[in-house]
Amino acid sequence: MWRPLWERLVGQHRVASPCEGDIATLTSGMAGGSEDAFREFYDRYFNRLLGYLLVLTRGHEDSAREALQSAMVRVVKHVRRCESEQTFWSWLTVLARTALVDQERKRSRYNAALDRFAHEDSSAAETHLLECLRQSVATLQPDELAMIEKKYFEQQSIAQIASAMGITEKAVESRLVRIRQKLKKQTLELLK
Repeated sequence: MWRPLWERLVGQHRVASPCEGDIATLTSGMAGGSEDAFREFYDRYFNRLLGYLLVLTRGHEDSAREALQSAMVRVVKHVRRCESEQTFWSWLTVLARTALVDQERKRSRYNAALDRFAHEDSSAAETHLLECLRQSVATLQPDELAMIEKKYFEQQSIAQIASAMGITEKAVESRLVRIRQKLKKQTLELLK
């Protein structure tokens, strides 16, 4: 399945292994922040690393590309001078494998969190949240409560509320923002 992709990526564009001095120059340039060195690195090693990751992921191209992206970022952050191509390639494969393992761990933790969330007793959490909201609403001033009721329960427009209260529409919008912020802050404090 992944063999044709591997051949397409690497087979016809295979670059001869660079000479040892060339690697030292390349890695020194990268460590020094040379954009040209990074371009050369990309041209030489992108497809090779992708092929390596395709082998590790058993041809799952999306996983391989995601891990490759992470590995490339790590190369940029941690590049150092290497004297031989073998040493450099070994270092690159360690970064690629580590990126792949980290990616799988994140995916595993995410899936575990989704499972826990799906199996939690949501009715207890909802009851607690509603009680916290009730307590927060009870702290509102009568004019704040009236404004919230008009906007969200009676579904009046900002213009209607402004006209009824004898204030500008901008004032209504500002007050509603402050009231929502107040409710949010109090509710979050109660949830803690």
